[in-house]
Amino acid sequence: MAKQDLYTAPRKVSAAEIVDDIPTAEDRLKGVESWYQTNSKMVNYVLIGILAVVAGYFAYTKFYNGPRLQKSNDAIFRAQTYFSMDSLNWALNGDGNNFGFLKIIDKYSGTPAANLSHYYAGVCFLKKGDFKNAEKHLKEFDGKGTMVAKVAQGALADAYMEQGKTDDAIKAYLEAGSDENNILLSPIYLERAGMAYELKNNPEEAKKTYRMLKEKFPMSMQARNMDKNLARLGDFNP
Repeated sequence: MAKQDLYTAPRKVSAAEIVDDIPTAEDRLKGVESWYQTNSKMVNYVLIGILAVVAGYFAYTKFYNGPRLQKSNDAIFRAQTYFSMDSLNWALNGDGNNFGFLKIIDKYSGTPAANLSHYYAGVCFLKKGDFKNAEKHLKEFDGKGTMVAKVAQGALADAYMEQGKTDDAIKAYLEAGSDENNILLSPIYLERAGMAYELKNNPEEAKKTYRMLKEKFPMSMQARNMDKNLARLGDFNP
C-alpha cells in the first residue's frame, strides 16, 4: 500500500472502517511524562524555536539596563544549556558554579531572565512529574503574547490536567490552541482540549472542539484522528 502524503488532506473515513478498539480519551491523555517522551523530537524542535524567540524577547522587553541585567542574561544562558541537554536538576538548581533557574528567579527578580526562568522551571518540574510546582512557575511566567506564551499555556494545561483540574486545563488548552497561524502547536492543544472534554463527560463540547480542529487545521497530523474521535462519540458524519 502506498504511503499517504503527509501534506495531503485527511481522507474521509466511513463508519464501517472505524475499529472497535479505538483508544479512549482517558487512555490518550494518561501521563504527561509519557507524552513528552513519545513526542520528544517535536518538543525539542519547539524548544529550539523558543530559544530563537528568547533573543527577541530580551530585546523588546523594557527593564532597566546595567551589570545586573547582563549577569542575569549570562546566568540563564548556562541554565538553558543544561535544559537543552535534559539535565533537569542542574538546570533547576545549578551545578555548584553556575546558577539554575530557581536561583536566577530569586537573585535577579524583576529582570527578563528571571521571568523567563519561571517558564523553564515550570517545564522542568512538569517533566519531573512535580505538577504543583510546574503550575506555580508557569502561572508566574509572563510571555506577553509571544510564541513562548502559547507553549507555556499548553504546559500549564498539562499541569492542571495531571492534578485533576479539568476545567482549568480545558480553558488553558483552548487558549494555547487559539492561534490559527500556529499549525504546529494549536492542533495539539485543541485535540487535548477535546479529550479533556470527553473525560469531563461533555461529548457535545468535545465534538465541537474536534470539528473546529478539522476545519482550521485540515493538513495537521491531529486532523487525521478526528474522524475516529468523532465516531467514538457517535458522530459518523465526517
